Amino acid sequence: MHNIKNFKPRRYQETILNTCTNKNTLVVLPTGLGKTKIAILTAITRLNQYPDSKILFLTPTKPLANQIYEEFKESTNVSEISLFTGAVPPKKRKELYETAKIIISTPQGIENDIINNSIDIKKISLLAIDEAHRAVKDYSYTWIAKQYRNNANSERIIGLTASPGSELETINEVCENLFSEEIELRTESDEDVKPYIHKTKVENIKVELPEDFKKIKKYLEDSFNSKKIKLKNKGYALTQNTKKEILNLQFLLQKQITKGEKDYEIFQSISLVAELLKINHAIEMLETQGLESLNNYLSPLFEKASMQKSKAVKNMIMDPNMVAAYQKTKLSIDMKIKHPKKIKLLEIIKKEISENPSIRIIIFNQYRDSAKSIENELNEIEDINAKLFVGQTKKNGTGLTQKKQIEIINDFEKNKYNCLVSTSIGEEGLDIPKVDLVIFYEPIPSAIRSIQRRGRTARHASGKLIVLITKNTRDEAYHWTAYHKEKRMHKVLQDIKNKRIEVKQPTLDKFIHEKEDLIIFADSREGGSRVIKKIKEMGVNIQLKTMTTADFVVSSRVAIERKTTRDFVDSIIDKRLLSQLKDLKQYYERPLIIIEGEEDIYSVRKIHPNAIRGMLSTIAISYGIPILHTKSPGETAELIKSIAKKEQNYVKKDFGIRVDKKPLTTKEQQEFIIESLPGIGPSLAKSLLNKFGSVEKIINADQKNLINIDQLGEKKAEEIIKIIKEEY
Repeated sequence: MHNIKNFKPRRYQETILNTCTNKNTLVVLPTGLGKTKIAILTAITRLNQYPDSKILFLTPTKPLANQIYEEFKESTNVSEISLFTGAVPPKKRKELYETAKIIISTPQGIENDIINNSIDIKKISLLAIDEAHRAVKDYSYTWIAKQYRNNANSERIIGLTASPGSELETINEVCENLFSEEIELRTESDEDVKPYIHKTKVENIKVELPEDFKKIKKYLEDSFNSKKIKLKNKGYALTQNTKKEILNLQFLLQKQITKGEKDYEIFQSISLVAELLKINHAIEMLETQGLESLNNYLSPLFEKASMQKSKAVKNMIMDPNMVAAYQKTKLSIDMKIKHPKKIKLLEIIKKEISENPSIRIIIFNQYRDSAKSIENELNEIEDINAKLFVGQTKKNGTGLTQKKQIEIINDFEKNKYNCLVSTSIGEEGLDIPKVDLVIFYEPIPSAIRSIQRRGRTARHASGKLIVLITKNTRDEAYHWTAYHKEKRMHKVLQDIKNKRIEVKQPTLDKFIHEKEDLIIFADSREGGSRVIKKIKEMGVNIQLKTMTTADFVVSSRVAIERKTTRDFVDSIIDKRLLSQLKDLKQYYERPLIIIEGEEDIYSVRKIHPNAIRGMLSTIAISYGIPILHTKSPGETAELIKSIAKKEQNYVKKDFGIRVDKKPLTTKEQQEFIIESLPGIGPSLAKSLLNKFGSVEKIINADQKNLINIDQLGEKKAEEIIKIIKEEY
């Protein structure tokens, strides 16, 4: 018999548990009210109902997975609990899965395990989804939930979130993707949760931009407006000047080009839109971050002007207003003029530390270079030990492994640091006890992210939130955007709770493809792609392997290289494609290429159409490799399955991944030897062999005779003679 330990369920948790036990449920609960404990209660109930089953708890990041793993160990008498992350090799995960009763995991590894059939999701009696608001579009949660629902013997899905979104459409999408039949919602005003709500004192502190900042801003705005007028004259008017509006226009223009519209005005408009995005970002850096951040953004553009290939960048840095803004920025930095938010932040921290030496503070900042600068300045103040907390990706020399992230959180809990300076990585889900003060260095225009940031304090006791806002800037706009989105979210949730509006319920019909007696090998680097997921959904046995060539292998003789339209053109430019073609031809008897996408192949990059036509001709004629076109990942998956079916009905099915080249004919070996000479491709190799008749005669030919071959000039002939005659 499995039991909980070391905590007593609250009344609302028991009420929600009853729903979670009987129906797929989305649990919406304010931060700090024990959503994980509800999952633990449901897990124990399901294990006792289905003793031979397993529990799978998914959460987005390794630090979160580590915390939840510890909470399950602390709160249950279950001994067989395993932690899965990307750091655990697939073979080890398979072994652990066999013995575990409860698996805590990040979703991407589980996704690959399902594709590889290395875990049996039929045995799972509860799929718990943490930070369930992520279950939208193509995030891994969506596909895993669908696979689970279509295969589980004893299905139960619960989603956990503090903020599912501000729009009914988004909440509907989350419910549909997690097959939620019921929403269990609590707000801070509900009687059964009121006793457990800890008050957060909120203070908005407004500062004024200094005159030097205003002058720089004026230069940037004048530059922005001049580009905006030019864009309007071309028929594209902006009304709100927001980043979202500019990005939408960019998407619209790019869509026109990919459909084959090559009007010169469209190309000019795209260049202007690119300039507007860059200037808009520069204004944001100035208003919300400071001169250092603005300079860090502008300096590479100006200092490497001669190397810039982008027409938009060249036009922008030639604009007199941009030049003036850049020069004024450098001058103001030399005068040590700081953003008033930086000055105010340091004042606040000094005051709070002096009043409460044991205080623990989290400062949120959008940008790593700003966060790093804040960390450095804080550590110059007595009694402050600040630590930067960022994601894994290396940017400008900063980046933390997930192991290091966990270590920093533990050190913060143990008071080794009293101040964390965090980017978005610290927003989601982390339970850090006794954070006394949270500071937003800038507001963000997202209700979900604002709620998550705010939720880092007042989890176990009352807390304080300070938001720094620069007057008459996008700080104010973002503050009110988040405020109204959050109000709208609460209204939508309250309307759902009071049954004034209905949430769209998922269909109860299961659509399961019949299992196909097929096997397809896919390169492990393709793992998680929409094509692989679609193939898996079609009931095909797909296995991820590390492959030296090709993306998919469907028989001993047929391998497929799949490229999106843009990647195909990119591979022509960076010369990857020719080596890939050679490998395909050498390893497989009947290779083929699939080009996927609806974009116009001649418009996705600035490359002469003849270069693309030449490559298409080379693939089809010189290499004899068929090229097939599909419009979408779904269509690609259907085509690959169709090819696999035809092949595996024709040749034996027990094939593996080839690591040896297919046997070459004498003719192919001769061509291969000549192709290895400098500057010689497939076509020229055939011409040389046809002219001279043998490899020996080509090797012994002098420069004069070589030049007589079409397309083989003096320079190539010299290089060939040199490589043949030079001492080893």
